[in-house]
Amino acid sequence: MLSLSEKLGIDLGTATIVVYAQGRGIVIREPSVVATDGPDGRVLSVGEEAQAMLGRTPGSIVAKRPLRDGVIADYSVTREMLRYLIRKATGFRGRIFKPMAVICIPSAATSVERRAALDATHAAGAGRVIPIEEPMAAAIGAGLPIAAPGGNLVVDIGGGTTDVAVISLGGIVVSDSLRLGGNNLDEGIIRHIKRVYNLDIGERTSENIKIQIGSAFEFDEEREMEVRGRDVVSGLPKTVGVSSIEIRSAISECVLSIVEAVKAILERTPPELSSDIIERGICLTGGGALLHGLDRLIELETGIPTRVADDPISCVALGTGKVLDEADFLHRHARSMGGYW
Repeated sequence: MLSLSEKLGIDLGTATIVVYAQGRGIVIREPSVVATDGPDGRVLSVGEEAQAMLGRTPGSIVAKRPLRDGVIADYSVTREMLRYLIRKATGFRGRIFKPMAVICIPSAATSVERRAALDATHAAGAGRVIPIEEPMAAAIGAGLPIAAPGGNLVVDIGGGTTDVAVISLGGIVVSDSLRLGGNNLDEGIIRHIKRVYNLDIGERTSENIKIQIGSAFEFDEEREMEVRGRDVVSGLPKTVGVSSIEIRSAISECVLSIVEAVKAILERTPPELSSDIIERGICLTGGGALLHGLDRLIELETGIPTRVADDPISCVALGTGKVLDEADFLHRHARSMGGYW
């Protein structure tokens, strides 16, 4: 029977929300930012428009990220953000026939955090809501052979969380979830610039520094760039030059935490699956996988071939899309993770 309702896959990320619509592919990719106004918290804008307001709003308007460390920090604002995105993805039909949604949850999320994500999605206009672990969705989206008997190691580095998991026969064998990700790299850069240069910079500037000259491993030729901000002492605008060497040092603690998490998972992996991982290698997904040289550093530290997935930012959302086509997989996850069905 032809279903009149849409089927959506939602990557509810700390930094970016990606929505996949069955049959249409990725239809929305928006920053996880909401601008609210007044004491009642009325939502003014969502996504790119709200992100442009970060650090630039008058006193009555607040631009913020309602998700922190991969889970909901502000329930009501997250619900309104999801309502806006679901309506944008489904159009008029979504208001009549509630869409089914597969939503990604960090593997170490508590039952309360998982339930909050399900409730918010359901309250935002979705009908059936089914959770799936982020590393599982990332592995599916990256095209790893997770259904076969054999170990697959995926490292999904998002804005607020890093999920490391070994997957075999369609299930997670061992996993760990760190409450750190790309946002922590940005915060490390902000602290470094303030400590060394007495310069205050914002989130967007620090993210741009990370993209332009941030790295986990040496560049063939080290880079430099100019950074503009507000002098802490004088309060006046100021420009300084920073190098990729000092930025690599500023983010090294966070990067090494990710490497240590990968090593810890390898130590807990059954021997037979370890041999599979040596053969198949480690797959990096998520926006943090794009950090220059991270794959080289992990390969050097573990001795296992490491690669970055094609389109790592979209892997989780693409994985939810593939899951939407697998009814048995959906039913199994709905039962095992407590989704609305």
